Amino acid sequence: MKVHVGPVAQPELEAAVVAAGAELSSAADASALIWFGGSPEQFAELDHPGLEWVQLPAAGIESWVSAGALRDGVTFTSAVGTYARTVAEHTLGLVLAGARQLHQVARASSWSPPQGMSSVFGCTVGIIGAGGIGRALIELLRPFGVRVLAVNRSGRPVHGATTTWRSDDAAGVRELLAASDFVVVAAPATAETAQLIDADALARMKRSAWLVNVARGSLVDTEALVAALDSGRIGGAALDVTDPEPLPEGHPLFQHPRAIISPHTANPKSLQVPALASRVEENVRRRLAGEPLLGVVDRVAGY
Repeated sequence: MKVHVGPVAQPELEAAVVAAGAELSSAADASALIWFGGSPEQFAELDHPGLEWVQLPAAGIESWVSAGALRDGVTFTSAVGTYARTVAEHTLGLVLAGARQLHQVARASSWSPPQGMSSVFGCTVGIIGAGGIGRALIELLRPFGVRVLAVNRSGRPVHGATTTWRSDDAAGVRELLAASDFVVVAAPATAETAQLIDADALARMKRSAWLVNVARGSLVDTEALVAALDSGRIGGAALDVTDPEPLPEGHPLFQHPRAIISPHTANPKSLQVPALASRVEENVRRRLAGEPLLGVVDRVAGY
């Protein structure tokens, strides 16, 4: 099998291709493409009739969907699950920072204990989109003895969760929102999940609860969130992703006393490439062996 890494060459990914037993080639001769360093709009430049499989570098594929680049006749695989542990680690950090009000301490200019400190031990964490990131987070939360409530697309029980609801179970989602001390959003960005956390959802949360978003900014209504934070309707928000993104300079969320913002760094580039290389090597090996690929994109579901 001939494989091309591009549109930007990446030595670690090329080494992974070779380690799996495939041959590196030009884009024109390749039957497989490991996409790295370009926008979906550039795909047409490397696409050709002999192309059979494209490995994408991210778990979220909404930019490829909106660009109409997922053409028929080609198998696309995302990196879903590849960065789960890294993002879950960051999520845990945001949860702990919110509970201990570390953002207030970091911004303080005088010796003044922060208000509203709490503990993660024994609390309830609701995970909306309990896929790879959610499952990894549950493992990290285990020492804290938390109760986990989960929502996923299938409704199949999530290991470590007390209760799991289907994402289209409105009553279940409402129950999760009302019961959780921390609501973690980790669902894919699709038409169905756009502004999933709106004013109504925020109004159902505990006044002391924190919203943590490590999915995509589009899942949260930013204006409704700012209003909820301003009024004290919820305890706080910790966001690694925002809408719009990047968040404009001077946006009220940056200095909001109830908000923590990290600039989409749950999966930093320093950790992204090594993890992606492992996925590339495994999927190239599977392709050569005729085994099912990991992360095959569902065009209908949008992820």
